[in-house]
Amino acid sequence: MKTAEYLAFDATALAGLVARGEATPAELLDAALAQMARVNPAINAVVVSLEEQARRQLAGPGPLERPPNGPLGGVPMLIKDAVQHYAGTPTSVGSRAFALQPAQQHSAIARRLLGAGALIFGKTNSPELALKGVTDPQLFGRSNNPWNLEHTTGGSSGGSAAAVAAGIVPMAGANDGGGSIRIPAACCGLFGLRPSRGRVSTAPQAGEIWEGASSDLVLCRSVRDAALALDILAGHEPSDPIPALPQPQSFRALVQRAPRSLRIGFSTVSPIGSPVHPEAVKAVEQTAALLASLGHEVSEAAPVYDGRELARCYLMLYFGQVAAAMRDGLAAGASNADFELLTRVLGALGEATSAGAYVRSHQRWNDFSLALAEFHRRHDLFLTPTLAHPPIRHGQGDPPHWQQNLLALLLGSGALGLLARLGWLTGTIDQIARDNLMYVPFTQLANLTGTPAMSVPLHWCADGLPLGVQFIGRLGDEATLLQLAAELEAAQPWFDRVPALATAGLG
Repeated sequence: MKTAEYLAFDATALAGLVARGEATPAELLDAALAQMARVNPAINAVVVSLEEQARRQLAGPGPLERPPNGPLGGVPMLIKDAVQHYAGTPTSVGSRAFALQPAQQHSAIARRLLGAGALIFGKTNSPELALKGVTDPQLFGRSNNPWNLEHTTGGSSGGSAAAVAAGIVPMAGANDGGGSIRIPAACCGLFGLRPSRGRVSTAPQAGEIWEGASSDLVLCRSVRDAALALDILAGHEPSDPIPALPQPQSFRALVQRAPRSLRIGFSTVSPIGSPVHPEAVKAVEQTAALLASLGHEVSEAAPVYDGRELARCYLMLYFGQVAAAMRDGLAAGASNADFELLTRVLGALGEATSAGAYVRSHQRWNDFSLALAEFHRRHDLFLTPTLAHPPIRHGQGDPPHWQQNLLALLLGSGALGLLARLGWLTGTIDQIARDNLMYVPFTQLANLTGTPAMSVPLHWCADGLPLGVQFIGRLGDEATLLQLAAELEAAQPWFDRVPALATAGLG
């Protein structure tokens, strides 16, 4: 199969070609590898090769492989180098501290994808510990946006987003603990759905990721591929801490139905009071007009909650989770020097946080859930920008060098943790929260409330960079989101809008 032909199909269509005998899994894998060889040197999206494992899968099932049969039969796929473990291969999470520790068994996500016939041939780039809204780990180097290599892919699933946008695969594994599916989707012109808490299992390695704030699915170019992935990945595992959410029928079947007339509230105001770029405002306003033209009831409205307090609670989660992850790495033989400076700073702040403060912060999540539930009494969905700013240039969101040097000095002397324990860094921590979230203040609400949310690629900026819009739904109601996304996809198609990098030189 020629690469240009390969790029014309989504995962659902590629599986159909194989099922009808119009293409073989080997041909699809060769096309994916050829495209990766062309574009990956520029975008640095795929950082771990699993080609040998995929070739073994084609040759026949072994003790860990599955034959390429099923709803993804023969479709080439990548998984994220975080949470989505592949047996025998390290899950580095972009960190030197974990780069030499092979997974003992597949995660349920990898197992289900392989069981559906996907040919997993690599793992994608992630910032260290999947912490940031940009993808720039020191271990593998930064990923570059296929629409403009000088700009970020977003994060933390930035490698997956770059790989899909550049045509290496039609969809790739991703996860979202603070926007890490939706942010890169918005940066790279893709569709990204973050499922409800508990919809997709992270067993057996973890019961919940980030206190249940994180969930897994894919980044993709078509809505029906997201529905297909959700059909494959949704479901309960015996060790899961909460039961599976009800699922009346397949999401693939539901997405073929038009949505009912929906009540949609929208806002372009940052919940933390930070600026919102005119392009982000324009994206929402144009989407609101499109929704109204499709017969939906659209009005300016937002949940009533303290956005700055939500940011503090999210950062408290950050601190504690980083401290725990660093302890895991150190217990496995890593040293502090194996972690990046920002990671060490966050870990020190986590170690300086009391258990009582962490638990109290976690309890505040219920306030945000109550506020969103009250909003959903009157509105089916909440529409916002996904990002407060078009995809930023590399380094644009980094702390200034003087601040990095000061943090390194405080960290090395042990003063950072002491000052935090004494409460003398409250203002500094609030500033870290604002600086860290100023470009992405809209996504964390869904994470702390466990609700499903999606970024839909409906806007491109004047300079040609994509900028998605976000919808947040009710807990367990991915169906409404997917149905609306399919309607928007039909009204304003985006599948054939790909970066020049993906097709350059193909003829």
